[in-house]
Amino acid sequence: MIQALADALSERGYETLTAVQEAVTNPDLEDKDLLVSAQTGSGKTVGFGLAIAPTLLGEAESMEPAAEPLALIVAPTRELALQVMRELGWLYAKAGARVTTCIGGMDMRDERRALERGTHIVVGTPGRLRDHIQRGSLDLGSLRAIVLDEADEMLDLGFREDLEFMLGEAPEDKRTLLFSATVPPMIAKLAQQYQRDAVRVTTLTGERQHADIAYQALRVAQQDAENAIINLLRFHDAQNAIVFANTRAMVNRLTARLTNRGFSVVALSGELSQNERTHALQAMRDGRAKVCVATDVAARGIDLPGLELVIHAELPSNAEGLLHRSGRTGRAGRKGISALIVPPKVTKKAERLLKFAKIEADWILPPSADDILRKDEERLLADPVWEAETTPEQEAFAARLLDLYGPEKIAAAYLALHRARLSAPEDLADPDARPERKERKPFGPSTWFSLSVGRGDRAEPRWLLPLLCRVGNLDKDAIGAIRIQQSESYVELAEASVPGFLAAIGEGAELQEGVTVRKLDSAPEFTSAPRKPAPAGRKPDRPQGHKNPVRSDDRAKGKPRPEPKAEASAAPVAEAPASTAPEAPVARKPKRPDGEAYKERRPGKPAAGKEGPGKPKGKYTGKPDGRSTGKPGGKPGGKPFGKPGGAGPKGRGAKPDGGPRKPAAPKAQASDTSKRFTPPGAAGKPGRPRAGGAGKGPGKPRKGAGGNEPPRRG
Repeated sequence: MIQALADALSERGYETLTAVQEAVTNPDLEDKDLLVSAQTGSGKTVGFGLAIAPTLLGEAESMEPAAEPLALIVAPTRELALQVMRELGWLYAKAGARVTTCIGGMDMRDERRALERGTHIVVGTPGRLRDHIQRGSLDLGSLRAIVLDEADEMLDLGFREDLEFMLGEAPEDKRTLLFSATVPPMIAKLAQQYQRDAVRVTTLTGERQHADIAYQALRVAQQDAENAIINLLRFHDAQNAIVFANTRAMVNRLTARLTNRGFSVVALSGELSQNERTHALQAMRDGRAKVCVATDVAARGIDLPGLELVIHAELPSNAEGLLHRSGRTGRAGRKGISALIVPPKVTKKAERLLKFAKIEADWILPPSADDILRKDEERLLADPVWEAETTPEQEAFAARLLDLYGPEKIAAAYLALHRARLSAPEDLADPDARPERKERKPFGPSTWFSLSVGRGDRAEPRWLLPLLCRVGNLDKDAIGAIRIQQSESYVELAEASVPGFLAAIGEGAELQEGVTVRKLDSAPEFTSAPRKPAPAGRKPDRPQGHKNPVRSDDRAKGKPRPEPKAEASAAPVAEAPASTAPEAPVARKPKRPDGEAYKERRPGKPAAGKEGPGKPKGKYTGKPDGRSTGKPGGKPGGKPFGKPGGAGPKGRGAKPDGGPRKPAAPKAQASDTSKRFTPPGAAGKPGRPRAGGAGKGPGKPRKGAGGNEPPRRG
C-alpha cells in the first residue's frame, strides 16, 4: 500500500481493513477492471479509493500538479457524492490530491472554474457530469480510472444513457470499476459491454444480511402508527435516528408532528434544494439535530456518525429498499436497530419483505408509556453527572436547598425538572383488540302509533325520524322501531314519552299537512312488501304508426321490405314546386298528410329507384309504393340527391335551356305538413328552406347530416 494512504488510515483509526477493502487492494488486481459486490456499510468508498491509488500514483508518493482529471467517480445521489468527496479528501490529503465535485443543484460556474484550475479526482452525479462534458468544461482525455458507485441504483434511477455516454467518452485504456450491492442482469450487461475481462469480486456470504443490525417488526394498531414512532424515539433516545417515509407529504407531516413534540428534527426529501439538504445532514453530524425524517433519497450511501436507530414509518416497496434503508445503521462494526412499523393492514407485506430479504425479525410490541418512564429513570441514575466533581459554589447552593427543603422534596423536584425537558410518551392501544360493539339496551315498555303515510307515499325512516323529533318534541332515544308498510307506517315510542308526544301534536293529531297520527292498542302485525310480478304474456302494443326498422341481415336473406299502406301511393310529394324547399324537422319525425310517420331509410344503403326518360330534372317523383326515388335526375346512374345534376347552372333553379329563373315560391306554412317533408338523404338547417330545389345552395348536404348516412354515388 502507498505510504501516504497508509498514514492517512492510521490517523483515521483504521487498524484493520474490511473484507471488501482487502479484496480490491490485492496486488494481482492493480491493473484489472473490477466488478465488486458488497453489502451496504462494508467500507466500499475507502475500498475503491485504495483500489485506484496505484493507477493514479504509480510508483510516486504524491500527485503531480493538477491538470486534467485522472479519475472520475460517479454516484447516484448528491448526498452520496458529497460523502465520497469527503472520504477521498482525507484519504488522499497526504498525497496532495485535489478533489472536485460536479453535483446537480450546485453553482455550475464555480464548478467550471474549479475544473479550469486543475484537478486530480472528479466526483459527481451522472446528469451534471454529462452536462460538463457536453459543454467542454470537463475533458476526459487524460482519464485513467472511472468508478461507478452504487451502479444498480443509478440504473434504477434512469441514468443508463448518461453512464453509457461517459463510458464512451473516456479513453479505451482506462480502468473501469463497478461497485454495487447487487449484480442484476443490467449491471452484468453493462460490465460486459464496457469492461475488459473484468474480475468479479464479491464479499457477500451466505450469512444473514447485516449481522450488526437488530430487526424489529412492531405490531401497532392502525391509529397508533405515528404514536409508536414517538415512543420508539423516546425509549431508545438514540444519538442519531432516521425515520423513513415514502412520500414528501408524509415527510412534512412527520417533521411537523415530531417538532411539536419537542424533538430536534430535520427533513430530507427531493423537494429541498441542495443547500437545504446539505445543511440538514450537517446538523445531524454536528449534533444540532437528532432525528432526520427522509424519503429514500437518503437510503443510499449516507453515513451519519452514531446513527443507532432506523424507523420505517412506511414500508419500502421492495426488499432491496429495506436493506439499503437499514444499512444506514450498523456500519463498520457498530450495532444498530431497524424497526418496522406494521399496522394490521400491511402485516402480510411486511412478512413478504422480510422473507425476500432473508431477514429474521423479532415481532414485538412498541414500548409503552410505563416502559419509557422506567427507561428515563435508568438513564437518570446512570448519568455521569453523579460522579462529576462539584464546585464550592454548587456545594453552597446545595446546602441552602437542604435548609429550605428536605432531601425527598429536592429529589422529586429534580425528577420533575428532568421529565419536563422530555416529550411525554403516548398510550398505545392493543393491536389485537377488536373494537367493542355497544350492546343496545332493551327498549322497555312502549306504545305503537300509526302514521297515515307509507311506502306508496315515498315515506322513509330518514324522513320520519327528524319529523317525529321536531314536531313531537321527542328525543331520538325515545323512538324505537319504525316499520314502513305500503299505505301506512308504524312507529314505536317509549311509554314515558307518550304523554308529551300527544300533547305536542295536539287534538288534530297531525304531524304536518297530510300526515296524521293514530294511537294503537297493541303492536301491529307487519306484512312484507309484495314483490313486483315479472311481466308475462306478449309485450304491450307499440304506439300507432311505429314500425320496426328493416334489419340489414333480413335484406341480405332476401326478405322483402314491408309494403307501405295503400293510401301512401297518392302522396302529394311529386306536385311540390321545384323552388319550394322542405324544412328539416327540428325535434320530431316528419308526418305524411294522412298523419302516418314516413318510413325511415334503412341504414347502409341509399334509396333506390330510377326516373323514366323525359321527366323534368330537379323534380321529386314517387313510385307507386310511395317511396321517393332519392335521385334528382332521370339519367340512369345519375348523381345522388343534393348534387348539381341538371337543375340549371350550379343547381340554382334555372331552366335547363338557360332561361331566367322562376320567382321564389312563398314560404310554406308550418301547419302544412306536406311542405315539411325531408326526403331521405337530404339535409337542411332547421327552420330554413332549401333554395333551388336539388341543386347547391344554403342547404347543401354535409357528411353525417340528413337521412341515416351521407349519399353515395350510383
